[in-house]
Amino acid sequence: MSGVLPLLRPAPPPSASGAAAFFDLDKTIIAGSSALAFSRPFRRQGLITRRAALRSGYAQLLLLLSGADADTMELLRRRITALCTGWEVAQIRAIVTETLHDIVEPLVYAEATELIAEHRANGDEVVVLSASGQEVVEPIAALVGADRCFATRMGVADGRYTGVIDYYCYGEEKAQAARQIAAEQGYRLADCRAYSDSITDLPLLEVVGHPTVVNPDRALRREAELRGWPVLTFADPVALRMRLRPPPLRASLTAAGVGAAAALAAVGWYVRRRPAGS
Repeated sequence: MSGVLPLLRPAPPPSASGAAAFFDLDKTIIAGSSALAFSRPFRRQGLITRRAALRSGYAQLLLLLSGADADTMELLRRRITALCTGWEVAQIRAIVTETLHDIVEPLVYAEATELIAEHRANGDEVVVLSASGQEVVEPIAALVGADRCFATRMGVADGRYTGVIDYYCYGEEKAQAARQIAAEQGYRLADCRAYSDSITDLPLLEVVGHPTVVNPDRALRREAELRGWPVLTFADPVALRMRLRPPPLRASLTAAGVGAAAALAAVGWYVRRRPAGS
Protein backbone atom coordinates (compact mmCIF):
# COMPACT_ATOMS: atom_id res chain seq x y z
CA MET A 1 0.00 0.00 0.00
CA SER A 2 1.35 3.43 -0.88
CA GLY A 3 0.73 6.58 1.10
CA VAL A 4 2.28 9.63 2.63
CA LEU A 5 4.91 9.10 5.30
CA PRO A 6 3.59 10.23 8.69
CA LEU A 7 5.72 13.05 10.09
CA LEU A 8 6.83 13.40 13.68
CA ARG A 9 7.11 16.79 15.32
CA PRO A 10 10.81 17.34 16.09
CA ALA A 11 10.12 18.76 19.54
CA PRO A 12 6.59 18.41 20.94
CA PRO A 13 5.47 20.49 23.91
CA PRO A 14 6.38 19.05 27.32
CA SER A 15 4.09 16.21 28.33
CA ALA A 16 1.13 16.79 30.59
CA SER A 17 2.48 14.23 33.05
CA GLY A 18 5.93 15.78 33.19
CA ALA A 19 7.56 12.51 32.11
CA ALA A 20 8.59 10.52 29.06
CA ALA A 21 8.49 6.85 28.08
CA PHE A 22 11.48 5.74 26.00
CA PHE A 23 11.08 2.70 23.75
CA ASP A 24 13.63 0.65 21.86
CA LEU A 25 12.25 -0.46 18.48
CA ASP A 26 13.52 -3.87 17.33
CA LYS A 27 12.13 -6.82 19.33
CA THR A 28 10.49 -4.32 21.71
CA ILE A 29 7.89 -2.64 19.49
CA ILE A 30 8.26 -4.86 16.43
CA ALA A 31 9.17 -8.53 16.01
CA GLY A 32 12.56 -8.47 14.32
CA SER A 33 14.93 -5.95 12.78
CA SER A 34 13.52 -2.76 11.26
CA ALA A 35 16.77 -2.19 9.40
CA LEU A 36 16.52 -5.54 7.59
CA ALA A 37 12.73 -5.68 7.18
CA PHE A 38 12.88 -3.66 3.96
CA SER A 39 15.49 -5.87 2.27
CA ARG A 40 12.92 -7.47 -0.01
CA PRO A 41 11.61 -4.25 -1.62
CA PHE A 42 15.17 -2.93 -1.77
CA ARG A 43 16.14 -6.05 -3.71
CA ARG A 44 13.16 -5.65 -6.06
CA GLN A 45 14.36 -2.12 -6.82
CA GLY A 46 17.83 -3.41 -7.65
CA LEU A 47 19.51 -1.95 -4.58
CA ILE A 48 20.46 -5.32 -3.07
CA THR A 49 21.82 -8.38 -4.85
CA ARG A 50 20.77 -11.91 -3.95
CA ARG A 51 24.17 -12.45 -2.32
CA ALA A 52 23.74 -9.32 -0.21
CA ALA A 53 20.24 -10.43 0.80
CA LEU A 54 21.63 -13.75 1.99
CA ARG A 55 24.29 -11.97 4.02
CA SER A 56 21.62 -9.75 5.57
CA GLY A 57 19.55 -12.84 6.35
CA TYR A 58 22.51 -14.39 8.11
CA ALA A 59 23.05 -11.24 10.17
CA GLN A 60 19.37 -11.34 11.16
CA LEU A 61 19.71 -14.98 12.19
CA LEU A 62 22.58 -14.02 14.46
CA LEU A 63 20.39 -11.34 15.99
CA LEU A 64 17.60 -13.84 16.63
CA LEU A 65 19.84 -16.69 17.84
CA SER A 66 22.29 -14.84 20.06
CA GLY A 67 20.45 -11.68 21.07
CA ALA A 68 21.51 -8.15 20.19
CA ASP A 69 24.89 -8.14 21.90
CA ALA A 70 27.57 -5.62 20.95
CA ASP A 71 29.31 -7.95 18.47
CA THR A 72 26.05 -8.78 16.69
CA MET A 73 25.04 -5.13 16.49
CA GLU A 74 28.46 -4.23 15.09
CA LEU A 75 28.06 -6.93 12.44
CA LEU A 76 24.64 -5.59 11.49
CA ARG A 77 25.95 -2.03 11.43
CA ARG A 78 28.81 -2.91 9.09
CA ARG A 79 26.57 -5.00 6.82
CA ILE A 80 23.92 -2.30 6.49
CA THR A 81 26.40 0.57 6.13
CA ALA A 82 28.19 -1.25 3.32
CA LEU A 83 24.90 -2.07 1.60
CA CYS A 84 23.52 1.46 1.54
CA THR A 85 26.63 3.38 0.45
CA GLY A 86 25.74 5.24 -2.75
CA TRP A 87 21.99 4.74 -2.47
CA GLU A 88 19.76 7.75 -3.26
CA VAL A 89 18.04 9.03 -0.12
CA ALA A 90 14.92 10.02 -2.06
CA GLN A 91 14.57 6.50 -3.46
CA ILE A 92 14.84 4.96 0.00
CA ARG A 93 12.19 7.29 1.38
CA ALA A 94 9.91 6.44 -1.54
CA ILE A 95 10.32 2.68 -1.02
CA VAL A 96 9.62 2.99 2.71
CA THR A 97 6.54 5.10 1.93
CA GLU A 98 5.16 2.56 -0.52
CA THR A 99 5.80 -0.54 1.59
CA LEU A 100 5.53 0.71 5.19
CA HIS A 101 2.08 -0.67 5.97
CA ASP A 102 2.50 -4.02 4.20
CA ILE A 103 5.90 -4.75 5.75
CA VAL A 104 5.79 -3.19 9.19
CA GLU A 105 2.20 -3.49 10.37
CA PRO A 106 2.24 -7.32 10.62
CA LEU A 107 5.38 -7.09 12.78
CA VAL A 108 4.11 -4.64 15.41
CA TYR A 109 3.43 -6.19 18.81
CA ALA A 110 -0.14 -5.61 19.96
CA GLU A 111 1.16 -5.39 23.54
CA ALA A 112 3.51 -2.58 22.51
CA THR A 113 0.78 -0.52 20.86
CA GLU A 114 -1.43 -0.97 23.92
CA LEU A 115 1.39 0.16 26.20
CA ILE A 116 2.14 3.18 24.01
CA ALA A 117 -1.56 4.10 24.02
CA GLU A 118 -1.59 3.79 27.81
CA HIS A 119 1.37 6.16 28.12
CA ARG A 120 -0.25 8.66 25.80
CA ALA A 121 -3.49 8.47 27.81
CA ASN A 122 -1.45 9.19 30.95
CA GLY A 123 -0.01 12.28 29.30
CA ASP A 124 3.54 10.92 28.84
CA GLU A 125 5.72 11.87 25.89
CA VAL A 126 6.51 8.70 23.90
CA VAL A 127 9.97 8.58 22.33
CA VAL A 128 11.42 5.80 20.16
CA LEU A 129 15.21 5.36 20.33
CA SER A 130 16.73 3.05 17.70
CA ALA A 131 20.07 2.17 16.15
CA SER A 132 18.33 1.69 12.80
CA GLY A 133 18.34 4.47 10.21
CA GLN A 134 16.22 7.56 10.57
CA GLU A 135 14.49 7.05 7.21
CA VAL A 136 13.11 3.74 8.50
CA VAL A 137 12.60 4.52 12.18
CA GLU A 138 10.78 7.84 11.86
CA PRO A 139 7.75 6.56 9.89
CA ILE A 140 7.49 3.45 12.08
CA ALA A 141 7.57 5.58 15.23
CA ALA A 142 4.81 7.78 13.86
CA LEU A 143 2.83 4.72 12.78
CA VAL A 144 2.71 3.34 16.33
CA GLY A 145 1.81 6.71 17.88
CA ALA A 146 5.15 7.98 19.21
CA ASP A 147 5.68 11.70 19.59
CA ARG A 148 9.19 11.65 18.11
CA CYS A 149 12.25 9.49 17.67
CA PHE A 150 16.03 9.51 17.80
CA ALA A 151 17.68 7.20 15.25
CA THR A 152 20.96 6.63 13.45
CA ARG A 153 21.73 9.21 10.76
CA MET A 154 23.87 8.37 7.75
CA GLY A 155 26.04 10.96 6.07
CA VAL A 156 24.62 12.32 2.81
CA ALA A 157 26.35 14.06 -0.10
CA ASP A 158 24.64 15.02 -3.37
CA GLY A 159 21.51 13.17 -2.25
CA ARG A 160 23.31 9.85 -1.70
CA TYR A 161 24.53 8.01 1.39
CA THR A 162 28.28 8.34 1.87
CA GLY A 163 28.76 5.25 4.02
CA VAL A 164 29.78 7.42 6.97
CA ILE A 165 27.60 7.47 10.09
CA ASP A 166 26.96 11.00 11.36
CA TYR A 167 25.12 9.85 14.50
CA TYR A 168 24.88 6.30 15.85
CA CYS A 169 21.92 5.99 18.24
CA TYR A 170 23.29 3.02 20.14
CA GLY A 171 24.34 2.12 23.68
CA GLU A 172 25.32 5.16 25.72
CA GLU A 173 24.00 7.48 22.99
CA LYS A 174 20.45 6.36 23.82
CA ALA A 175 20.99 7.30 27.45
CA GLN A 176 22.39 10.65 26.35
CA ALA A 177 19.34 11.23 24.16
CA ALA A 178 17.09 10.57 27.16
CA ARG A 179 19.10 13.04 29.26
CA GLN A 180 18.87 15.65 26.52
CA ILE A 181 15.11 15.28 26.13
CA ALA A 182 14.58 15.42 29.89
CA ALA A 183 16.69 18.57 30.16
CA GLU A 184 14.92 20.28 27.25
CA GLN A 185 11.43 19.38 28.44
CA GLY A 186 11.98 19.79 32.17
CA TYR A 187 11.37 16.13 33.02
CA ARG A 188 12.87 14.36 36.02
CA LEU A 189 14.53 11.19 34.74
CA ALA A 190 13.48 9.53 37.99
CA ASP A 191 9.88 9.88 36.75
CA CYS A 192 10.58 8.52 33.27
CA ARG A 193 10.31 4.97 31.95
CA ALA A 194 12.30 2.94 29.44
CA TYR A 195 11.63 -0.33 27.63
CA SER A 196 14.14 -2.54 25.80
CA ASP A 197 15.02 -6.13 24.98
CA SER A 198 18.81 -5.78 24.72
CA ILE A 199 21.74 -5.65 27.11
CA THR A 200 23.21 -2.99 24.81
CA ASP A 201 20.48 -0.65 26.09
CA LEU A 202 21.55 -1.05 29.71
CA PRO A 203 22.74 2.61 29.86
CA LEU A 204 19.26 3.79 28.85
CA LEU A 205 17.54 1.52 31.36
CA GLU A 206 19.86 2.68 34.13
CA VAL A 207 19.30 6.39 33.49
CA VAL A 208 15.52 6.33 34.13
CA GLY A 209 13.68 5.75 37.36
CA HIS A 210 11.39 3.04 35.98
CA PRO A 211 13.19 0.56 33.68
CA THR A 212 11.33 -2.40 32.19
CA VAL A 213 12.78 -5.17 30.03
CA VAL A 214 10.78 -6.63 27.15
CA ASN A 215 11.57 -10.00 25.55
CA PRO A 216 15.05 -9.72 27.09
CA ASP A 217 18.16 -11.43 25.79
CA ARG A 218 19.96 -13.68 28.26
CA ALA A 219 22.33 -11.03 29.56
CA LEU A 220 19.58 -8.46 30.10
CA ARG A 221 17.34 -11.03 31.77
CA ARG A 222 20.13 -11.73 34.29
CA GLU A 223 20.49 -8.00 34.97
CA ALA A 224 16.75 -7.62 35.43
CA GLU A 225 16.66 -10.49 37.91
CA LEU A 226 19.59 -9.04 39.87
CA ARG A 227 18.06 -5.56 39.98
CA GLY A 228 14.44 -6.57 40.43
CA TRP A 229 13.30 -4.91 37.19
CA PRO A 230 9.93 -5.87 35.68
CA VAL A 231 10.05 -8.28 32.75
CA LEU A 232 7.40 -8.21 30.01
CA THR A 233 6.81 -10.74 27.23
CA PHE A 234 5.44 -9.39 23.95
CA ALA A 235 4.41 -12.25 21.66
CA ASP A 236 1.50 -11.04 19.55
CA PRO A 237 2.59 -9.26 16.35
CA VAL A 238 -0.58 -8.18 14.55
CA ALA A 239 -1.59 -5.83 11.76
CA LEU A 240 -2.45 -2.47 13.30
CA ARG A 241 -5.54 -1.96 11.17
CA MET A 242 -6.94 -5.48 10.82
CA ARG A 243 -5.65 -6.92 14.12
CA LEU A 244 -5.04 -10.28 12.50
CA ARG A 245 -2.18 -12.56 13.49
CA PRO A 246 0.05 -13.38 10.49
CA PRO A 247 0.84 -17.03 9.69
CA PRO A 248 3.40 -18.44 12.16
CA LEU A 249 6.37 -18.33 9.78
CA ARG A 250 5.54 -15.01 8.16
CA ALA A 251 6.69 -12.83 11.01
CA SER A 252 10.10 -14.45 11.31
CA LEU A 253 10.75 -14.50 7.56
CA THR A 254 9.53 -10.96 7.01
CA ALA A 255 11.59 -9.77 9.93
CA ALA A 256 14.63 -11.37 8.37
CA GLY A 257 14.01 -9.19 5.35
CA VAL A 258 14.42 -12.01 2.80
CA GLY A 259 12.18 -14.51 1.00
CA ALA A 260 11.70 -18.09 2.12
CA ALA A 261 14.42 -19.46 -0.14
CA ALA A 262 16.93 -16.87 1.01
CA ALA A 263 16.11 -17.45 4.67
CA LEU A 264 16.52 -21.21 4.30
CA ALA A 265 19.79 -20.72 2.45
CA ALA A 266 21.02 -18.48 5.25
CA VAL A 267 20.10 -21.13 7.81
CA GLY A 268 22.02 -23.70 5.82
CA TRP A 269 25.00 -21.35 5.57
CA TYR A 270 24.98 -20.93 9.34
CA VAL A 271 24.59 -24.65 10.11
CA ARG A 272 27.35 -25.69 7.72
CA ARG A 273 29.80 -23.33 9.42
CA ARG A 274 28.98 -24.11 13.02
CA PRO A 275 31.74 -25.92 14.91
CA ALA A 276 31.01 -29.61 15.44
CA GLY A 277 29.11 -30.25 18.65
CA SER A 278 28.01 -26.63 19.15
